[in-house]
Amino acid sequence: MNFFQQQRQAKRLTVLLVILMFLAVLSLILMTCMLLTVPVSDGDGNIVMDLELSAQMFIAVSVVVTTTVLLGGLVKYAELRGGGKVIARRLGGRLINHSAQTLEERRLVNVAEEMALASGIAVPSLYLLPDLGINAFAAGFTPQDAVIGVTQGAITLLSRDELQGVIAHEFSHIYNGDMRLNTGLVAVVHGILVLGLAGSFILRGMEDVRRTPVDRSRPAILAVMAGTILCIVGYSGTFFGNLIKAAVSRQREFLADATAVQYTRDPQSIAGALKKIGGYELGSSLKAARAAEFSHLYFGSGSSSYDLMATHPDLSERIRRIDASWDGTFVKIAAPPQDSMVARPVLPVADAFSGVPEAATAVLYDLNALQGAVASIGAPHPEHLAEARRMLEAIPQKLKLAARSTDSAQALVYGLLLSRYDSLLTQQLALLESLVDRTLFNTLQAMREPLAALNPGLRLPLLDLAIPSLKRLGKKPFAALKRNMQQLIDADNETELLEWTLLRIVERNVEGAPPVQFKFGLFQCAEELLVLLNALTRAGQNQAQAAVQALQYAWKDLPFEQPQELRPELEDLPGLEAAIKRLRHLMPEERPAMLAAMTRCVLHDGVITVAEAELFRALADLLDCPVPPLLATPRPSDEPAPAASTAATLNAV
Repeated sequence: MNFFQQQRQAKRLTVLLVILMFLAVLSLILMTCMLLTVPVSDGDGNIVMDLELSAQMFIAVSVVVTTTVLLGGLVKYAELRGGGKVIARRLGGRLINHSAQTLEERRLVNVAEEMALASGIAVPSLYLLPDLGINAFAAGFTPQDAVIGVTQGAITLLSRDELQGVIAHEFSHIYNGDMRLNTGLVAVVHGILVLGLAGSFILRGMEDVRRTPVDRSRPAILAVMAGTILCIVGYSGTFFGNLIKAAVSRQREFLADATAVQYTRDPQSIAGALKKIGGYELGSSLKAARAAEFSHLYFGSGSSSYDLMATHPDLSERIRRIDASWDGTFVKIAAPPQDSMVARPVLPVADAFSGVPEAATAVLYDLNALQGAVASIGAPHPEHLAEARRMLEAIPQKLKLAARSTDSAQALVYGLLLSRYDSLLTQQLALLESLVDRTLFNTLQAMREPLAALNPGLRLPLLDLAIPSLKRLGKKPFAALKRNMQQLIDADNETELLEWTLLRIVERNVEGAPPVQFKFGLFQCAEELLVLLNALTRAGQNQAQAAVQALQYAWKDLPFEQPQELRPELEDLPGLEAAIKRLRHLMPEERPAMLAAMTRCVLHDGVITVAEAELFRALADLLDCPVPPLLATPRPSDEPAPAASTAATLNAV
């Protein structure tokens, strides 16, 4: 099943979940009505209350129960709307993208960066949890606000291959739509739980009822009855909500395991991690106070029970589905004391920058490379991981360190927008010097030389590395960053498409992309598709006639007619931005046809340059279709100079 089929399945599962939760709430309403019909008598045998079930009661109960569940769910949803970082912090996580303190932490960052670059998405924020159990999770609503959390026990006890299997599993949750579904489940179940919490609150406030004469405490008796009903209904509903949550989670775990094997092509990577959990004294347990609330997010079960309420399949079953030859035994691993996991400091790394030959800017990709990359959306191959590792080694160490620092990352982004033409470059630098403080400007000046020599194919990967650092900026500094980027782009009074996409990629990954509602067929977005293809053909063709031919070639396999003409007001970047906003709402099954048309635009002239490939990937990213890096076979003269041995050692950690 491919990336777009997974999106479709996730949508269907969400609809099913909404139906099940609706039925659960309806059951709560009926249960409440039934409880309200039970006669209540005082100590003398007199009937205190005898309510007859009626349409009015059903409506009143429905309003109260539904409103309580919705408000409780919305409050929890609002709490989690800040993205996966909210959950990571509640579990005691520490952000490590920019401040890896040990060799194990640096290895985790390297593995996650490789997987992100191989997948064609920005590097997610990485949080280290202090727990000694072996576990991990992915949380958030979109890939832009996604975080991955990994425990100290996992990075200490797992090998690099096993850790890569775990990270691939979590990336699968991001790709397959599970992450948003799981985060939403937390809000829905909490909404039902609010009923029980409200009942408990009422009962705690009525503890003195037993000490009050019955004939003077009728309101108190009614309050106790209401509290009791709310407790029964709320906690019963929570039970069934958790039952639904667990059933959904178990099936998605099997899918994520299978996808992780597809990513790494090494079944023993994830199987080895699961076997270590089975033999480890602490297993995958988490000690955080809020751990149970997010139990369905984890790589391994947070508890040892495997019943209907278990959020994860039985460990042995998960292993056998991956490794059919497993003999069923777990190698025992004793739990080390907390202080035995001594932090090993990261070794100092010398500047590993080495110049990239100018010929690298003329690298041409094989014509099958783009089609292969599109076919690998959501399912990168081991070759993509190898390519990501190669790219990380090819990026100068000075630039990688800058990407992992909040201040230097801003200078890095500005540097990616600097022109290669001296006259415009001088103008941009003078403008920037008046906009930023002296320290930031000096940092940019120090990076100009390695940025100028950087292989153009490494610009997007470098930007992906910088995203976690940029996310740490406050609202005002980030707003200033966007204004400055726009002024650099406008310095020559002509905005290039690739420059515009860099700004939009930074914007949507830091501020988050609006939620997608799958509601359009491609034929309903014919004009928007024409805007997109027109921009892509004009960027890839020097002659107007060639651009027209490329556009006709791109449209030839679409099952509907091309609009007669493109309105002039849609040919500028605001028109493209509006088109992309609408195309983001395409149904998942319609997206392959859009990507195929984009691919034909690029392939029309029989040449794929680095600039065309990166522009294609940038536009696809804005359309929520992250394309893995193209696999190129450069000519011998185009081979990048080997990275320094120290940097290679660090990337192998």
